[in-house]
Amino acid sequence: MRAVLEARRKAAVVRVEELEAELDRLRADLADAEEVLRHRAIGLEQYLEALAEEEQPAEMVVGVPQRKPVGPRRAVPHRENAAGLEDLSVDYQAVMAAAAEAGAEGLGARRTAVVLGWDSASASRVEGARARLKRLVERGWLVEAKPGRFTAPPSEQVDHAGRPDDGS
Repeated sequence: MRAVLEARRKAAVVRVEELEAELDRLRADLADAEEVLRHRAIGLEQYLEALAEEEQPAEMVVGVPQRKPVGPRRAVPHRENAAGLEDLSVDYQAVMAAAAEAGAEGLGARRTAVVLGWDSASASRVEGARARLKRLVERGWLVEAKPGRFTAPPSEQVDHAGRPDDGS
């Protein structure tokens, strides 16, 4: 009887080791798939932005009223070309409000993922949020005062409603 129980225990140990190895392989496959997804999402955003840039006129003539583009619009227009926060998409407006709320402390990528309703435990989602923050920096909406901490430009501090803050 003892030999039968010992044989069953050894078989169970072997099965557990096989399952652990398979779990490790699946985790690695999942991490690779998340990385591919992140790269493809960023590539798609860059492609759409490039299309939008091609459709914009090369120079703006002074005195000619600015019209809203008919085709796909740039996800994040340059700050100097925008009338205000209302020119940003709803997601970017939420990010800007969170940055204003964070104040001098700054907004991080993980918190941005939460603001966007994404899973902040997912590395790919946090990297996607970081890409959005970097895009806002490139377009003049935010400043990366410290690495990984994003704030509104000091001269452009805004209140929660998106209006310039008069300091009161």
